[in-house]
Amino acid sequence: MTGTGGMTGDRSAGAGRPLPIALLIPGQGAQHPRMAASLYGTVPSFTRTMDEAFELMGPRGPHVRAQWLAERPPPEFDDVTVAQPLLYAVGYALGRTLVDRCGRPDALLGHSAGEMVAGALADVFDFADGMRLMMERLPELAATEPGGMLAVAASVRDVEPLLGEDVHLAAVNAPRQLLLAGAEAPLRRAMSRLRADGRTVRRVPARQAFHSPLVEAASAQAGDRWTGVTLRPPAVRLYSAYDAAPLTAERACDPSFWIGQPARTVRFAGALDRLLDDGDHLLVETGPGQSLTMLARRHPRVAAGRSQVIAMSPDRRGDGAERDAVRSATERVLTRR
Repeated sequence: MTGTGGMTGDRSAGAGRPLPIALLIPGQGAQHPRMAASLYGTVPSFTRTMDEAFELMGPRGPHVRAQWLAERPPPEFDDVTVAQPLLYAVGYALGRTLVDRCGRPDALLGHSAGEMVAGALADVFDFADGMRLMMERLPELAATEPGGMLAVAASVRDVEPLLGEDVHLAAVNAPRQLLLAGAEAPLRRAMSRLRADGRTVRRVPARQAFHSPLVEAASAQAGDRWTGVTLRPPAVRLYSAYDAAPLTAERACDPSFWIGQPARTVRFAGALDRLLDDGDHLLVETGPGQSLTMLARRHPRVAAGRSQVIAMSPDRRGDGAERDAVRSATERVLTRR
């Protein structure tokens, strides 16, 4: 994923020095109808990657493509069998578009399924292998007990009374931005209790209890398919949202690290802290929506103006807005002012 211009810059953000570039890649829950679809057929790099992705999906490819392009897709759109391959494809296609125009980034940080995108962009595994492995694990994940996830404006300490065998801490996105996961009935009870306590809470577009023990057996069952996949040390500094630290070569090349991800807690807040502790960056969200952009804007180093954040997708939907967002982000990366 080398480029002619290159994004690499001085890791310190002194006066007149360009900020190094870090890509932020969202995962499950960031999907929305026709996400980045207006780029298809108008941006060559994006189009080529999406065509490759649908071909790699095999017999499911035309079905997933039709759901992606539909103005009003059915509820299945939020199911793991559609949302995850699309998020992997769109995230990688946007990342490749930026890399092809601007060169290699300095760092990568993915959230949930976005870490698979980061792994592919960092050349830990081939994009094709990543898509095959994702498609092959979908039946097991889809067959898990029906459930979902809640986004809660609270601290870990605030929700501790709710956590246990039925409700699990799925993600720590910011000090007071959490995701909880569980089966349907316990999740409904948790939502009622949180609202009764005056907490802001909403359902996340997910039909499975990701990042909880409810998907652990399914993740392990799909693990044998990693046999024979070539894993390499990251070619780009890759921060893991599961470890809240840079991914070591040993860890990246361990199949069990990737196999267990759907059942592990995402610690995005800690990973972003570590990334920005290692140096100020221009953060670029390369995926649908601006969920990670909104989280990053609240980070003290961004709020103070030391680091900055932009998004490759607009905060509103619309064909022109999507193309404008890509153009604006690309220009900003190239100038890094």
